[in-house]
Amino acid sequence: MKYKSVFDIIGPVMIGPSSSHTAGAARIGRVARNLFRREPKWAEISFYGSFAKTYKGHGTDVAIVGGILDFDTFDERIIEAIDIAKDKGIKITFIEEEAITDHPNTARIRMGDENGDIELVGISIGGGKIEITELNGFELKLSGHHPAILVVHDDKFGAIAGVSNVLAKHQINIGHMEVSRKEKGKVALMTIEVDQNIDDSILDEIAALPSITRVTKIVD
Repeated sequence: MKYKSVFDIIGPVMIGPSSSHTAGAARIGRVARNLFRREPKWAEISFYGSFAKTYKGHGTDVAIVGGILDFDTFDERIIEAIDIAKDKGIKITFIEEEAITDHPNTARIRMGDENGDIELVGISIGGGKIEITELNGFELKLSGHHPAILVVHDDKFGAIAGVSNVLAKHQINIGHMEVSRKEKGKVALMTIEVDQNIDDSILDEIAALPSITRVTKIVD
């Protein structure tokens, strides 16, 4: 998820009046695609605040769909992303929400297929930078600008220490880490941003730990 500068975010056919509404939206869509790990059959995209008011004129709609199609922020195909999605048989729905959110550039993506779905909330904070603030009902803070792993686990003593010990053993430095849970003693989500991409063998080692349900990585 790399870009050259805020003036070269989308490419010569996609430079818009605001990188928050283009590159940021594309990054939110691409994080959703990365977490879903495959091309969806449908996507329902809700825009809030400034996104809801200006998404058509600023290209937020094509940008976020481009991200869902796994296009990088400077990929010139983004300008045709909605048409490309339709050609692929992906049903895209846009919703202009009236609810007031904490940040004016907020998008909620629900997407899926016959095998499952995913829901996340992302905000575009300027200059192409984003934060993912919610994933399947869990609150979190994920920048999308660093490699990260998401660990779903039972909310039990030792789960966090076990994951941290595996990363330390392989000399992987943690840049940011937080844990979210919906209810004490139930399911929890560990969000860990690290300084380098993590090999799948390390993910397998984490997945084999007690109380760990699922491990997903986001590559830079």
